[in-house]
Amino acid sequence: MSIVAIVGRPNVGKSTLFNRLTESRDAIMDNQSGVTRDRNYGQVEWGKKRFTLVDTGGYVEGSDDLYEYAIRKQVTLALEEADIILFMVDVHAGITFLDEEFANVVRTFKKTVLMVANKVDMPSQTYLSSEFYALGLGEVFAVASTNGSGTGDLLDEVTKNMPDVEEEEASKIPRVAILGRPNVGKSSFINVLTGKERSIVTDQAGTTRDAVHTHYNAFNKEMILVDTAGIRKKSKVHEDIEFYSVMRSLRALENADICVIIIDATRGLEAQDVNLITLADRNGKGIIIIVNKWDLVEKDHKTMQAFKETIYDKIPTFTYIPLIFTSVTEKQRIFQSVELILEVHANRTKKIPTSKLNEVMLKAIEEYKPPMLKGKEIRIKYVTQVAEAVRPTFLFFCNLPQYISHTYKRYLENKLRDTFDFKGVPILLFFRKKNK
Repeated sequence: MSIVAIVGRPNVGKSTLFNRLTESRDAIMDNQSGVTRDRNYGQVEWGKKRFTLVDTGGYVEGSDDLYEYAIRKQVTLALEEADIILFMVDVHAGITFLDEEFANVVRTFKKTVLMVANKVDMPSQTYLSSEFYALGLGEVFAVASTNGSGTGDLLDEVTKNMPDVEEEEASKIPRVAILGRPNVGKSSFINVLTGKERSIVTDQAGTTRDAVHTHYNAFNKEMILVDTAGIRKKSKVHEDIEFYSVMRSLRALENADICVIIIDATRGLEAQDVNLITLADRNGKGIIIIVNKWDLVEKDHKTMQAFKETIYDKIPTFTYIPLIFTSVTEKQRIFQSVELILEVHANRTKKIPTSKLNEVMLKAIEEYKPPMLKGKEIRIKYVTQVAEAVRPTFLFFCNLPQYISHTYKRYLENKLRDTFDFKGVPILLFFRKKNK
């Protein structure tokens, strides 16, 4: 698909337009400049046309600010990969020095440019947009991104030379949310995988604010990686922007197929990590734990095993979750992590033939029968996997389902895991009454 990038100086309404065109609330909006930092991607459909839209941070020249320097790099990358550039300006501010400076930058890329004069909230203000023809960058479109006025004409122009797209079945590409506390290496992990500075990385916590989507496709392996803001304790979330960032991260978890929880090897598993694991399990997601910064730990041949035992002692009900030890800076076991992610995704979508399921599980039940309760024998007759469940779900038919103990349910779950390999995947067991 074609890539269309929204660019411009800070606070002209780029994220508002992005949300309007993608019909989402994926980009965080605030009157404070510098809110959007990474490149944020979304899909736009207009008639029979479809394209990828990229939101960028506000471009500022000559600043020594750490974030503004990183934002400039991100905007430059967006300009390089775009087919069409939407140069956004504010009609009420008119042409500013920053607009003129940035126009010189945009010209060097020799791309199709459409001027988007934003904040034309009433038809009587349309004449204000004509000033921007002076920049000499192309057709000027007067829009109001807050209410959508003028965006139809803009989309007609953007899509006029794009081919129609055929209806396609829902994507089977796994969505992978990269989660964890601030500064554990989430953005660096994605940058190493993709070989690009897809996400801004600094030593300061809170750099990533939006949930940033990246399409990974290499070595015949494909997935959507979603970089997220670091999750802090609730008591430490003060700014409005950070609050919305955390909400974006939690929504990314809910929309993901696989949740990768990255922890800092020098700090170990913390309460917020356990909260994320619990939430991912409750939502039926595939889960892996990446222990990053392993290069900073003094170790011998027993250190890794001791670290695993310490983690599993803290999450005794989640021992099905695999661990992998990495160093993003040293590029250790990064691509093994990709293999593990895809293995867990395969486990989450695995279907066991009913005949094989009964052959294994009825034998296990015969070897260790459910304990009698109140003098009554519990008989499990049949088991099947629920076809359309979002996680592996198994239905056991028995005469007294209400008497199945938690301990016996755990025995059956462990037998399923040991036999059919559901590593990294929460599974559900249900018991239904069957008299005969």
